Amino acid sequence: MPLIPSVLSVVKHFSNCQLFARVRYFTSIFVSLGVFLFGYDQGVMSGIITGPYFLEYFDNPTRAQLGTMVAILEVGAFLSSLMVGRVGDIIGRRKTIFYGSIVFVVGGGFQSFSSGMNTMIIGRIISGFGVGMLSTIVPVYQSEISPADHRGRLACIEFTGNVVGYAASVWVDYVCSFIQSDLSWRLPLLLQCIMGLLLCVGSLIIAETPRWLLDHDHDTEGMIVIANLHAGGDTEDPRAHTEFNDIKENVFLMRAEAERSYADMWRKYKKRVLIAMSSQMFAQLNGINVISYYAPLVFEEAGWIGRDAILMTGLNALVYVASTIPPWFLVDHWGRRPILLSGALIMALSLSMISYSIYLDIPATPDMTVFFVIVYNAFFGYSWGPIPWLYPPEIMPLSVRAKGASLSTATNWAFNWLVGEMTPILQETIEWRMYLLHAFFCCMSFVLVYFTYPETKGVSLEDMDLVFGDATSSRTPLSRDEDDEDDSSLASSRRQSDLEYGVPRAQSTELLGTVHSRPSEEEAFFGSRTASPARRNHTHDD
Repeated sequence: MPLIPSVLSVVKHFSNCQLFARVRYFTSIFVSLGVFLFGYDQGVMSGIITGPYFLEYFDNPTRAQLGTMVAILEVGAFLSSLMVGRVGDIIGRRKTIFYGSIVFVVGGGFQSFSSGMNTMIIGRIISGFGVGMLSTIVPVYQSEISPADHRGRLACIEFTGNVVGYAASVWVDYVCSFIQSDLSWRLPLLLQCIMGLLLCVGSLIIAETPRWLLDHDHDTEGMIVIANLHAGGDTEDPRAHTEFNDIKENVFLMRAEAERSYADMWRKYKKRVLIAMSSQMFAQLNGINVISYYAPLVFEEAGWIGRDAILMTGLNALVYVASTIPPWFLVDHWGRRPILLSGALIMALSLSMISYSIYLDIPATPDMTVFFVIVYNAFFGYSWGPIPWLYPPEIMPLSVRAKGASLSTATNWAFNWLVGEMTPILQETIEWRMYLLHAFFCCMSFVLVYFTYPETKGVSLEDMDLVFGDATSSRTPLSRDEDDEDDSSLASSRRQSDLEYGVPRAQSTELLGTVHSRPSEEEAFFGSRTASPARRNHTHDD
């Protein structure tokens, strides 16, 4: 008979695991609407700027005018991504998603009902502000709700949402190209507003991240969210308590260091900041927006004309979406570095072959160009597409995570603007040589990753300082209590933590200094932790 309760307990445990896994994945997929909008807005202009009704309505704009119209969105995104780090820390991740989606919808409305070039540019700038907010805060939200062993997969699912948005915009452009009126370009722009409204409503339903809640002392609500995400809603589950304690301990450490400003972040975490910014910089310099923004122009240059160029762009987009799926299963097993390195090499080769194909200018050039564009897009979608959105928020500490993400995202938008503005001009001036330029940047990104990027797979967000060697120097009540413990007992406890988190969490026993912020609350908190060693040393089983 004792076997029956055991079987029932196993079934119950499995059901709870499935429940909180579904909660995490549902939340992750839903907030990916934010990056869906980002991808849609990137791709929607590529198809409509070659349409006859669009060109006629805007008096046949020059290549430079088209570049400004497309790239001006990045100006708004750049400015808002710099500001949203502070905003996200004050009002929370969820509310920032809410306001970002509202701004995006307003900008989409201006574009959809544009009465001329000026109105279109204003709408693009406003949408850029919304896109900048969403593209900064959604990866932060994603990283803060994800466990270490699934963080990479969930971030890659998020990027797939971005590419699905891009692919959807291309096919919407293609279908609407059959409309014989100005609706052929107004309707694709209007559809983005519907998705923005859906995200706006949904942001009122999703939970705030537990790390933000605990950082702002909403401990009860934070515990409930942790239980929902990691323990099937059971607030008494040992895993939920351990997650709560680890996050809260990190909050107190950050308060002791008082690391909240951009200056503090740059002083202590310069290496992390430079890595975060460089990953986003090379994601753009490696050439993706030559294809995302101007794929129909690329295919026209290769010999595909009119609607056929949009059709080729649509086929390329489908392969692009498919290429983002393998990283779901590889990023937490292979790691970040092998994916970035292999992607950079294949992308450099593909861009070189695109250049060579257009240079040859033979009957096979159109087919060769399409093939190598598809190969390039596939390997970008597998590597330099998702990883630069995963890397920055996961390597930055809680106290400056939103600010670090805002700087890296601002870097993305700055170089996004540069590539978007210069591509039409370079296509006219240096022609096929332009793709060699981006192939060179792919080689440079390979060198940078090989020599400077550490591997972060399986590392808890609270343990990232061990990877970079910049652990806090403040001493907590927990570390003072543990100084009196027997060395063998302490080693055993830490070995158990190694199994849970993938790396040693030894920094709490090596910390020096004094906690200055909220001493009575911290003493009580750390006292409760040391009073319940069994709770801290549970067996982690996700």
